[in-house]
Amino acid sequence: MTSQKSSLTALTVGAIGVVYGDIGTSVLYSIKEVFGSGHVPFTPDNVYGILSIFFWTLTIIVSLKYVTLVLRADNNGEGGLIAMLALASTAVQDRPDLRRLLLLVGIFGTSLFYGDGVITPAISVLSAVEGLEVVSPTFAKGVVPITLVILFGLFSLQKHGTAGIGKFFGPITIVWFGVLAVLGISQIVTHPTILWAVSPHYALRFMWENPGITFIILGAVVLCVTGAEALYADLGHFGKKPIRLAWFSVVMPSLVLNYFGQGALLLNNPEAVKNPFFLMAPAWALLPLVGLATLATVIASQALITGAFSVTKQAIQMGYLPRFRIQHTSEHDTGPIYMPLVNWGLFVTIVLAVVMFRSSSNLAAAYGIAVCTDMLITTVLTFYVIRYGWKYPLALCFAATSVFLVVDFAFFASNLMKLFAGGWFPLVIGGVVFTLMITWKEGRQILNDKLRADALDLPSFLDAVFLSPPQRVEGTAVFMTAEPGIVPNAMLHNLKHNKVLHAQNLFVTVRNHEVPWIGEDKRLEIEPLGHECWEVIVHYGFKNDLDLPQALELVKAHGCELEPMMTSYFLSRDTVIPTIGSGMAAWREKLFAQMHHNASGAADFLNLPNNSVVELGSKIEI
Repeated sequence: MTSQKSSLTALTVGAIGVVYGDIGTSVLYSIKEVFGSGHVPFTPDNVYGILSIFFWTLTIIVSLKYVTLVLRADNNGEGGLIAMLALASTAVQDRPDLRRLLLLVGIFGTSLFYGDGVITPAISVLSAVEGLEVVSPTFAKGVVPITLVILFGLFSLQKHGTAGIGKFFGPITIVWFGVLAVLGISQIVTHPTILWAVSPHYALRFMWENPGITFIILGAVVLCVTGAEALYADLGHFGKKPIRLAWFSVVMPSLVLNYFGQGALLLNNPEAVKNPFFLMAPAWALLPLVGLATLATVIASQALITGAFSVTKQAIQMGYLPRFRIQHTSEHDTGPIYMPLVNWGLFVTIVLAVVMFRSSSNLAAAYGIAVCTDMLITTVLTFYVIRYGWKYPLALCFAATSVFLVVDFAFFASNLMKLFAGGWFPLVIGGVVFTLMITWKEGRQILNDKLRADALDLPSFLDAVFLSPPQRVEGTAVFMTAEPGIVPNAMLHNLKHNKVLHAQNLFVTVRNHEVPWIGEDKRLEIEPLGHECWEVIVHYGFKNDLDLPQALELVKAHGCELEPMMTSYFLSRDTVIPTIGSGMAAWREKLFAQMHHNASGAADFLNLPNNSVVELGSKIEI
């Protein structure tokens, strides 16, 4: 019992550090953007109304939608938009047109994650460093350079892994939330009646009296729930109970106290609207607070960078992106990974965002539209999961999701007004990633169809070969093939040039599935083809780590003994030649050919031993 409590405590502390870093730093800029926009007349009634809208936004979107409903939609214990997409697509697999549409919508939402991944570190670290301007206006010119130095340091550390610093995330973030609460309380005691803003009637009255202003400011109000998607995405790391416990016991109370404290400060001193968060602190605490805020934003950014690695790996295994080089950063745990291309691609785009927008207020105009689109997509996918996956009555499914759909759409529509003020930026990033993903998926399908059309039937080919068999040499040959039942190009080349056949031959196809995990008991399908030849299909979930030699150890149970030092892996390294025809548009075929050329080798991706790999190339026209 004590062990379980200890484990729950550790997981809850970890969840506070990783899951809530982003939403925990939104206090730096949310209130400032709403009141600093100039749209809200500064009156006590309006302050109460806005704080009430903040409180009920947190309650409806985070507490009810994500913590209560969406966390229930786990895919074998895993969460996140890709896990939700897999659940929804499986639930409607008997409706192919609907399934195809949901896959497109879900992949677009996943693409927008990268847009969010650029804006979050930029706005978070900028807003923390801007606290120096409150200390002294002379620091204003140093805000952007200091921000870029901090971000460069953060991205440079990624290749070393985060295991060493990760254990400090939880405690530092707990200190951060404690400081948020203390700062809020210090102002609330000067104006305790501000706590009445928890009553929904203040929010409803403000919206009734100011419908136009309400619609406009929703684009800034949504900043208080950015990071809510992380609740669901990190489900597999921490579990539902720690995430829920962390939210209701620490995170939400601290956020509400801080927002209400900022409101109390504004009632006492309207001039504080230029940076209400930092102006809540006494002068002696400003520099330490800037330092702590910077640490908190770095932690929030780290969680998002780690998430980008994880999402990219899942997208690769689901067949939506080419293979990237993946480095494992821990000797003991397969989870922590580093992707150089993703890491430095994110960094360059974040630098571009910081240099283009130059302040957190300008970035706030770009922030929100990607987040709101993802929240809307999550609600839509949730409906299909609970209706077709869980088989709940239609009326109940509408009741459970319609309120969230209306709220999400209101925030989404409001954020569309920021489209030309910067909202285009994350959408362009998402659009580029979406184009790459769909082009790769369709290109791979065309390529596989072409290979299948030109391929020879494997059983028939083997029968013909063994009528007059070539010389057989010791050891095992593992031939990788995209489709089972067809002759791999690598085998044809090997027979043509080397004129030998190994004593044992495995024809291996790797299949990735729309489930997070597939256990070892379901890892292999094996079919004997005679003459010491076997056809093997290896199954992986999108969160499994691919290790083909380890998986092939399971063939021993079927009478095939693999000696690692006597096993060679034969891979086909195909060169794609775009041609004018019935495939994709010419520019997409050229893009696919370039992506195919630049994809990292299958040997690294499948964890094959470098000294046992033989690659044989061929050209394929699509």
